[in-house]
Amino acid sequence: MAKRALTVNVRIDGIREILKAFNRMPKDAKNALRDASATIARKVADKARSAGQGLDAQSAAVASTVKVARDRVPAVQAGGAARITKSRVPAHRLLFGSEFGADGKFGWYGKPKYEGSPGRQFSPHQGQQGRWFFPSVEAEQATIAREWGQAVDEIIDKWGR
Repeated sequence: MAKRALTVNVRIDGIREILKAFNRMPKDAKNALRDASATIARKVADKARSAGQGLDAQSAAVASTVKVARDRVPAVQAGGAARITKSRVPAHRLLFGSEFGADGKFGWYGKPKYEGSPGRQFSPHQGQQGRWFFPSVEAEQATIAREWGQAVDEIIDKWGR
């Protein structure tokens, strides 16, 4: 089965070298890094969830699926196969419409495409900047990189050198 959730990792300078060095460290150090990354990502996930819940119904429904992906770097996930809304639609089917909006080609905005269809499902297309998920993660990028770097230093001081 294909992966149906969107995972966003934050860009951090020198991350490949750091992770390569962690491959030579004990398993406890790697687990400590995963725990620290999850703690940092939890803050971002909470902010993204709050941003999505403050918008329309579809964004609020998809925002309920935002969670932390346990990894060595801070990672936040949204979407997935969870069935949300009254119509029990999988979250991954609403994710990009709630994030970027939609245009009239598909009957999602403006006039209904079919007789009796509800018409306005998503907001108008906003371009590539996103509305709630990506802006929330990008706004915290510097903080995430700084906190992750501090966590790496603490772990290296405890288990390495």
